[in-house]
Amino acid sequence: MGALHSPSRSARKGGTKPASSNRAMGQAGAAGLGTLIPAVQDRRLREIVQIVESGSSCTIHDLALEFNLSPSHLQHLFKQQTGVGLGHWLTEQRLERAAHLLVHSTMSVKEIGYAVGYEHPSSFIRAFERRFTRAPRYYRQQSDRTKC
Repeated sequence: MGALHSPSRSARKGGTKPASSNRAMGQAGAAGLGTLIPAVQDRRLREIVQIVESGSSCTIHDLALEFNLSPSHLQHLFKQQTGVGLGHWLTEQRLERAAHLLVHSTMSVKEIGYAVGYEHPSSFIRAFERRFTRAPRYYRQQSDRTKC
């Protein structure tokens, strides 16, 4: 999972983005990418989007190998054509899939974390809390209450 969480360019240069702008970009970027697919000109990137959106848990390294690209070149192409970082987008896709599974399945939080590609439940829970501002267990409980 380490390949997904490389520091951003601004973080490498010593600058940081406010958490709220990261969250806003993530929500807009992840939600808006589906509408950008036709605008993505590179056939390989369109295939990558389709693979990931089909529910496959992939890492940047896996995708780079599959399409005979270096991980850094793949990330550059993706960012250049979509405006969204590939690692960030993959994480968003995983967490959106996890949220769906929490609401529509009886799988445990631990099982869902593994199913969407997290090796450690604690990493999954921490990432989920950052994205949805509540723990997976409470997210599920809240959705159960709204179903009534």
